[in-house]
Amino acid sequence: MSKAKAWLQAARLRTLPLSVSGILVGTALAAVQGYSDQIIFILALLTTIGFQITSNFANDYGDGVKGTDNEERIGPQRALQSGALGRKELKRGILISILINLLLVVFLLIRAFAFDHPEYIFLFGFLGLLCIWAAIKYTVGGDAYGYRGLGDIFVFVFFGFVSVLGSLFLYGKSLFPAAVLPAATIGLLSTAVLNLNNMRDLESDRKAGKLTLAVMLGASRARIYHLVLILGSMVCLIAFISLYARSIWQWTPLIAFVPLIGHMFRIYSIKHPGELDPELKKIALSTFLLALLFYFTYYFL
Repeated sequence: MSKAKAWLQAARLRTLPLSVSGILVGTALAAVQGYSDQIIFILALLTTIGFQITSNFANDYGDGVKGTDNEERIGPQRALQSGALGRKELKRGILISILINLLLVVFLLIRAFAFDHPEYIFLFGFLGLLCIWAAIKYTVGGDAYGYRGLGDIFVFVFFGFVSVLGSLFLYGKSLFPAAVLPAATIGLLSTAVLNLNNMRDLESDRKAGKLTLAVMLGASRARIYHLVLILGSMVCLIAFISLYARSIWQWTPLIAFVPLIGHMFRIYSIKHPGELDPELKKIALSTFLLALLFYFTYYFL
């Protein structure tokens, strides 16, 4: 395997559509309030993609060093696990990606606040550093929160509230109460992606000492939890649309739940954990589809 292909493998490009979903929804919510800025939009997308790639590099490194990524793991083989990249190379990649993230955060905050609101620059600068910390500490270090059953909470908060509400605030420097509903929708679906991943790797994680919420719940209750996450996200989106839809077309984001209905039934018919892997793509792409539909139907409200 070439080094370029190894880095692409470590970056896990298939996770990127999910990571930008919150920015699409937050941008559409800003448009509902009358705010728009294409440069902020582009910089926000690049920044969240940067955070996700940093997280993917760090997860590859952290799970590889701890031995969690081993021959018993069902999912795609990681770069460190396969030997395509060494520890020093991955560390260097993490540091470079952090520096790029910091630059993107600076450019984004200058564009959004233009030094007129130093308090907002400080707040969002801190949030940027917190995002980088969360990206790394999911699996890296002895106190990695992903090994203590806290990954679901962090994904819900960062993919949902920080991504959606944070990007909304960048445009108009304000929030509105109903915005928490689509933020929760994206957060819950993103958490469902993580839960499904952890359900797939439940046995290998348990043996490696990785205490995910799926490991704590067990296979049966993890399935119930998964259904609650998806149904909860649907309820939140319906509640928001009921408040803000001005035409039948603005109910179209619910189309994204059509494949998820079959997905929920499929989860209960699967016997072998390896069969969960294709379902990961289904829920991640459905979340991205929802975000795209929400963006196009509410951005042009």
